[in-house]
Amino acid sequence: MISLGDALPAWRIEAVSPENMRRLAETLRDPNPIHLDPAAVAKLGLGDRVINQGPANLAYIINMLHAAFPGAQLLQLDARFLANVFGGDAVEAGGRVTAIADDGTRISCDTWLNVDGRGPAVSAQAQLLLGASK
Repeated sequence: MISLGDALPAWRIEAVSPENMRRLAETLRDPNPIHLDPAAVAKLGLGDRVINQGPANLAYIINMLHAAFPGAQLLQLDARFLANVFGGDAVEAGGRVTAIADDGTRISCDTWLNVDGRGPAVSAQAQLLLGASK
């Protein structure tokens, strides 16, 4: 049973893969060199490692939500991007239940993606419909 204030199980990646960034850039047809070339990142003064795509960072939060609520339908996800995630970073998505509908079918959660040693990279509010298997 889900209760107000429940923490959601963390979803963790020990090292964000630069190779996966390259694949995603190809899939999205995203030519931005910050996802592919550390020299391009350095030229912008943003460090010396490639930067993960925003949609990938959101996907980590969505994966955490689907693991916490199998079969639920994600109705809404309002996100704020707070910091970059770099190749090699360890990240952890987590969340907390903030509202439950009277009939228990809809829930709201505050969620986040934290980078080890640096803090939040993404914060998001999610609304889910429970028991909505497709």
